[in-house]
Amino acid sequence: MRFYDSATAEVRDFVPLTEGKASLYYCGATVQGEPHIGHLRSALAFDQLTRWMEYRGLAVTVVRNVTDIDDKILAKSAESGEPWWALAYRFEQAFEDAYDALGIGKPTYEPRATGHITEMHQLVTELIEAGHAYPATDNSGDVYFDVRSWPKYGSLTRQKIDDMQAAVDADPRGKKDPRDFALWKGSKPGEPATASWPSPWGAGRPGWHLECSAMVGKYLGDAFDIHGGGLDLRFPHHENEMAQSQAAGRPFANFWMHNGLVTYRGEKMSKSLGNTVGPSQLFEQAKPLVVRYYLGQANYRSVLDYRPDSLGEAAAAVERIETFMTKAMAALAPAGDFSFWPGAAPEGFEQAMDDDLNIPAALAVLHDTVRRGNSALASGAKDELLLAHREVWAMTRALGINPMDETWKSTSDGGAMAALGALVQLELERRANARAGKDWATSDAIRDSLSEAGVDIADSVDGPTWSLRNL
Repeated sequence: MRFYDSATAEVRDFVPLTEGKASLYYCGATVQGEPHIGHLRSALAFDQLTRWMEYRGLAVTVVRNVTDIDDKILAKSAESGEPWWALAYRFEQAFEDAYDALGIGKPTYEPRATGHITEMHQLVTELIEAGHAYPATDNSGDVYFDVRSWPKYGSLTRQKIDDMQAAVDADPRGKKDPRDFALWKGSKPGEPATASWPSPWGAGRPGWHLECSAMVGKYLGDAFDIHGGGLDLRFPHHENEMAQSQAAGRPFANFWMHNGLVTYRGEKMSKSLGNTVGPSQLFEQAKPLVVRYYLGQANYRSVLDYRPDSLGEAAAAVERIETFMTKAMAALAPAGDFSFWPGAAPEGFEQAMDDDLNIPAALAVLHDTVRRGNSALASGAKDELLLAHREVWAMTRALGINPMDETWKSTSDGGAMAALGALVQLELERRANARAGKDWATSDAIRDSLSEAGVDIADSVDGPTWSLRNL
């Protein structure tokens, strides 16, 4: 496997730090509001990465954090009158519901920032002792990271310190340099007492960047394989994470992977422009399986442009896959259980996925295989059909878009089609028994009743097959 590393700006061979295992940390939600399409795309990109590493035989530990204390959360709380912790929990559940609907796998650990204050204090102490952090000179209780004390600061985004904008997350009066960023924020007048924790530097709360470094260290150690997140987080968030971690003597991430942003008709999504799109809007237009296919069909590093007709195209693609799999199951072993058929994906698919998750190329192989399978269905070539079906099953399973998976049974036609297949097969077996006993009247009656229900039967030397009319 080869992945693009944002830190080195090149595609590199992925060699896990521990043989047979992989460790992935990616930034989860700051739970200040409802999730939007950009949040979903990011989580899906790293779900695809996880699935592929697992396909390649790695045991993957995934950590996705929840930022449940933040300036914006407190501001929203003050506006609404809802306690900040209740607001944060409510929106955290909204994110979880959206992730679940899209079949995004649960992380191994999903820590909340507020549960790791002790680890944050330890990291701040290490940085102060190493000469890379200092308490604010105005006695506000703030603690800042001294960016000029760390020569590598700016290396992730390839910037020079003097070209950077001032950090805006803290009062500049207590800083040595406007670009120094807050590790710890002293309590301010008007803030709720519940949003404050005691510390060696005074009561307060953590800075945003500090949270991730502390949590990833606890669950994945000082060095781990991959740090992921949206492209918009590279600076300042990831730059600051890397600096404070490495300045404390922690090697941190071996790879940095960033997913591209989502636009609306070519324009940046913004609440002020009124063009943001949330899960409810997406699910009103299409089944969750279709939404997942749409969000995951482009290369993860590219910009994904949302347009009103985008989901229609994705729905047609999903229908082609689902229709083939349903017919193949009926033709090959209609009453059987196909869950034991993980199969193996074609070499072209594997090569595409190994090449920095080249999803468009992988999907091209998938749809070529569906077409080959449909040809085998039409010609009655069962060996070719069996191979195509196994390959389609393996590819859709690796991508998380197998219509027959339990995930989609309540939200997709896959479960209904599988149930229909079992019922049709019972009728076909009853018809076969009638034909064996030369009870032609019963045989014809079964065929006619199925036809009236929209199920067409085709007899061949290999036995009958069925299909739904007008699919």
